[in-house]
Amino acid sequence: MNVYEAIASYKPYNIQEEKDQKTILGFLDKYDDAFERSNELAHMTASAWVVNKDRTKVLMAYHRIYDSWSWLGGHCDGDKDCLNVAIREVREESGLENVRALSEDIFSLEVLSVDSHIRKGNYVPTHLHLNVTYLLEADENETLRVKEDENSGVAWFEMDEAVSKSTEKWFRDNIYSKLNSKLRNDYENN
Repeated sequence: MNVYEAIASYKPYNIQEEKDQKTILGFLDKYDDAFERSNELAHMTASAWVVNKDRTKVLMAYHRIYDSWSWLGGHCDGDKDCLNVAIREVREESGLENVRALSEDIFSLEVLSVDSHIRKGNYVPTHLHLNVTYLLEADENETLRVKEDENSGVAWFEMDEAVSKSTEKWFRDNIYSKLNSKLRNDYENN
């Protein structure tokens, strides 16, 4: 199943995901370059909610641009395999090698606004990230490594502490809390 089909068949968890699903599909229908950063209006990204084997901790990185602890992920940059992008980004941003998907299914969908900023000396205008999130698992005892150009720290936090570590209110209240809720519903009840 390609990513468009996966997004179209995804069952939204709440009204935010329902509306964001429609936005993402509409954008993919309209723009051939939706997977490229060169589309300065919006482009596809993939993120990961990385948990330990016991599902009690979440991996976060201290993101330089956002000046906050946040999930890991990044731009698709032409790769239409969003799960592959999420795994690649976790490896690059954390130094972890042993990362696996708990499911190939999408875990969450988000349309996220990104304020203008300077990246590697270049101005990046305000735009949207059309984001697909996957639930990944990694070994919390594996050595972590900072990716100097993107983050200044990588650490495991208890689930609720991971949410509270973020200084981005929207992410705390509407994204990270949602991901923890879904994780608890999906894995504590099975």
